[in-house]
Amino acid sequence: MLLKHLALLAALLPTVALAQRDTSREALARVEETLTLRLEQGGIALKDVTPAIVVSISPAFEESKAWYPTAALQTLVRVFGSAALRSCEACMTSRLFVEEGRLEQFTTTLGTEEIIRLDENTRGTAPPARVAIWLDETLEGASLRIIDLHNSRIVFVQNFDPGLTELVRTRRNFTLTEELERRARGDSLTHTFLDVTVYPGQHVSLDIAEQWGDTNANLAGLSLSAYDPVVGVGGAYYRVIPNALNLMVGAKVLLSVPTAIASGISGQPTQVLDPLLTGVFMVRMPIASSNYGVTFSASTNGRVGIGLSLMNITALPFLP
Repeated sequence: MLLKHLALLAALLPTVALAQRDTSREALARVEETLTLRLEQGGIALKDVTPAIVVSISPAFEESKAWYPTAALQTLVRVFGSAALRSCEACMTSRLFVEEGRLEQFTTTLGTEEIIRLDENTRGTAPPARVAIWLDETLEGASLRIIDLHNSRIVFVQNFDPGLTELVRTRRNFTLTEELERRARGDSLTHTFLDVTVYPGQHVSLDIAEQWGDTNANLAGLSLSAYDPVVGVGGAYYRVIPNALNLMVGAKVLLSVPTAIASGISGQPTQVLDPLLTGVFMVRMPIASSNYGVTFSASTNGRVGIGLSLMNITALPFLP
């Protein structure tokens, strides 16, 4: 039995190693994409980070020693250009200092002063390096650090994996912290909903609602309708049910502006296009994490329909 287990383990090791190499390669691709995007958008200025000295490109596994350093350097060259980079071979090895009666070997991470000294010893007449770069392999992918050598300022630091799940997790935690602080301050949070139900009955309206309550499960605000009723204004209230796919259930009461004007002019109740008051029962179900939702409406005018809601309107509503 033991021999069978050992044979199975031996068969699986190449597969695990191959999967790990694929993970690292994909992580380096995310490094290249992210740095290129930062350079193009001005988040990082090329003149502020070049020339750069590559301090560490350490592999994390025995299987990746042969290819990871080369792959990491290729990634940096594609981003910054070969003329803007220099490799510090001395930085990637242990340092041995010999004095009379004393022998010291250092294998710890280099400090900025030592990196500057090593750069001075090897650069010749070239300008001094502005930043130091560490691009090391990790269990999940790759870890990148860019440090300014003149003041030790952190220019860029991030862990990369093929799906950028670490980045997404960090943003989610940061968003949660922002939300909890917002609740503690009592600040409002405004949402907009454009409801368009088309079959079999029609209802078109725009809601501007504030999110409130101890658990932020309540939304209340102004509602403007374009149809059912035609040109209507009123109020809306919704309750969010997180355990049911964040379903929003509520209603709105709308005043028909044409009917109200006609009634005011004639001095007696007059129905123009719609009754003076219209009640609309609403149910919205968000579609995943997008800005769209499926909507059901039923009004006191006898119109029942299903359609779409555009939530928190943006220039690109198909993005979350």
